[in-house]
Parts: sequence; C-alpha cells; structure tokens
Amino acid sequence: MGPLHVSPWHMSLPILPNPLARRLFLHRHALAEAPEGAATGQALHDLISRIGFVQVDSVNTVERAHHMILFSRRQSYRPPALKRLLEKDRGLWEHWTHDASILPMAVFPHWKHRFDRARERLVERWAGWQRDGFADRFDEVLKRVADEGPVTSSDVLDEGHNGSSGWWDWHPSKAALEYLWRVGELSITRRDGFQKVYDLTERVIPLAARVHQVSEDETIDWACRSALGHLGFATSGELAAYWGAITPEQAKGWALAALARGEVVEVMVEGHDRALRKSLCFPETLHEVPPEPPSRLRILSPFDPALRDRRRAERLFGFYYRIEIFVPEAKRQYGYYVFPVLEGANLIGRIDMKAARDADVLRVRAFWPEAGVKWGKGRQQKLEAELERMGRFVGVNGVEWGDGWLRI
Repeated sequence: MGPLHVSPWHMSLPILPNPLARRLFLHRHALAEAPEGAATGQALHDLISRIGFVQVDSVNTVERAHHMILFSRRQSYRPPALKRLLEKDRGLWEHWTHDASILPMAVFPHWKHRFDRARERLVERWAGWQRDGFADRFDEVLKRVADEGPVTSSDVLDEGHNGSSGWWDWHPSKAALEYLWRVGELSITRRDGFQKVYDLTERVIPLAARVHQVSEDETIDWACRSALGHLGFATSGELAAYWGAITPEQAKGWALAALARGEVVEVMVEGHDRALRKSLCFPETLHEVPPEPPSRLRILSPFDPALRDRRRAERLFGFYYRIEIFVPEAKRQYGYYVFPVLEGANLIGRIDMKAARDADVLRVRAFWPEAGVKWGKGRQQKLEAELERMGRFVGVNGVEWGDGWLRI
C-alpha cells in the first residue's frame, strides 16, 4: 500500500486511501488478525477493552450478539468465560451506550455524569410514553431491593398489571427498575437466561470504581480520545456517538481545542466510491501500517462493533446493511436476521442461517454474495469451513443447506 497522498481539492490535507482506511478500521476492531489465542480471564477482558464494548442483544437465531462478537475474534471463546468476568470477577459491567452493552469496569467513573443527566431528563422524557405512576415507585422498588436482595422485573410486577406488551409498554415498577438502573442506583448483577437481575450498585460495582471521581471535562477528554483511538478516524459527531457519554456539542468543542493544540489532525478519508470525507485522527495514525486481514471468511454479528455505525460501514465498504426483524416478511429484501460475511478487508455477502438444535444442525437458508463477488470453489470451501466452526461453537454437529440457498 502506497503512502498517503494530498488531495487536489484540499491541498493541505492528506488523504487516507480506502484500502488503508479499511485495514486500519478493521485492525482497531481486532478483525485484521487470525481469530486465535486465549479468550478467558485477563485475555478476554483485554479484548473487550480493545474493541471498547460489546453490545448485548436478545436475538438467538444462532447465538446471542455478544457471544458472536467475541467468537469472531477469538474462536477459543466460550460464553462461560464472559459470565465469570461479569458476575464473579466484576472486571466488566453492563449499561447503556447506544444500546445495552458490556463495558470494562474502568469506564464506570465516567458514567456518573451520564447518570446525572439521565436523572434530570428521563422522568420527563418517559412521561406519556410509559404508564402513569412509574415515578411513584422509585423509593418502593429501591427499598425492596435493599431489603430483599436482587430482583427481576417479574418479581416486582404490579398488582393489576399483566406484564407488558413490549419494550414501549412496561408496567410501572418495571419502568422504575429501568430508571433506577439508568441513573446508577441499581446495577445488573447477572442475567438469568436473558432476564436482567438488578441489585444495589454498591453490591455490584467494586468500591474502587464507585469512589473514583472524575470531572466532566475529564470525561469529555476521555470519551473523545478513547473513541478516536477505537475508531482510528472520526468526525466530532462520531466521537460523541461512540460511547453516548457526552453531547455532540461537547465533542465538537473538544475537537476544535485538540486541533488548535496539534493533538489531532484533519485527514480526508476515501470511501469505497472514492468520495472524500473530512475526519480527525491522531498524527501518528498517518504513519500507521495496519496489517492485511487474513483471507478466511468470518461471519459477523449484525451488532458487531465494526458495523454498529451502518453509514460508516456503507461509506468504507460499500456494504448496505439493515436488520429486517421489524419489516413485514413480504417486504424483506433478505431475511429476518441475516449475518454479514467478512473476507479479508471486504464484506462479501450476507447469510441467513439458524441453529436448529433439535435437529443438531446449522441450517443455511440463503447466502447472497455482494455485487461483483465471484462465487467459486475456493470461497465455497472457506464458507463451509466457517460454518463448521460456527456449528461447533453453538453446539450442533452438522450443516444443512436449503434448496436454492445460493442467491446470485
């Protein structure tokens, strides 16, 4: 790969060519190396810290998102290792970024400012959206947890309420639980199956993390620097969105000040279509030589950190991806829940598959190569090898190919 070059339209700004930008981005997300090595204890903690966070999601057509994210990077990974770090070692904890996520415990002090903002805004924001009366349950629910120990939303089901009809319609005490979690009064001590179990934060989060105080300015600086480190290059808006811990205005202010101090520089990042987009990066990033990703195929979770920002993935890889769970079946372009497929530094297709544990097989319903991707014997063998690895991970012993599975 040749060196960076200067844009004819922005003579003072270097260009990050698209192939280099892809490699850099994948390297920052631990996808530019073979998925080998240890995936327990400190090694697993370090991997999660390296990629920033791991999104949690309930869909389990093959395996839940957080487990697939880790397996795609370390194929020795097995779910009990994550459970131990979360529930026993307390090296990780669960809270909200752009969605529910597993985070390194080191970021907990910075979340205190987010807790404060949530305390100011959530009651007003949820009024009229949640059922009336949830704010009246705060003290009652908190006292119950303090006196009786960890609870689930089912444990605090309100008399006369039969649960909820969806995430938008919680019974008042369930909404109170969620509010108390969002503002840091409660934390998730474990999940039973996939159901959250809440306890007092003082009984979940280690003392060192709870007492460590950081100023808001320190949190803004940490959020922007760490986001830029994880992304490689970004706009100020992307920096703010990465953790969801600061506002876009705060990120913009940080970017301007960091530019003035020479701590970051501007660069034009080339998209897959050669369009240029001004971004920020650290000066040393301009001299980084990221590795060439291995050519093996990797099946990614739809919630993989490398795909979380769908527009960024589209700009870099030319890969348009949306989850179609909520799209009526007749209107779906692909399927209910299809998985992106990575080969080297390219997203080459998507696969619709399901772990049929009762039949002991991984069922492949369909595979769609991206436009321009030639499907031959070599790629077929690589896909078969990855599906066999995936099958072993989720505990089935075979792969079953549906009729007409290859959609060209």
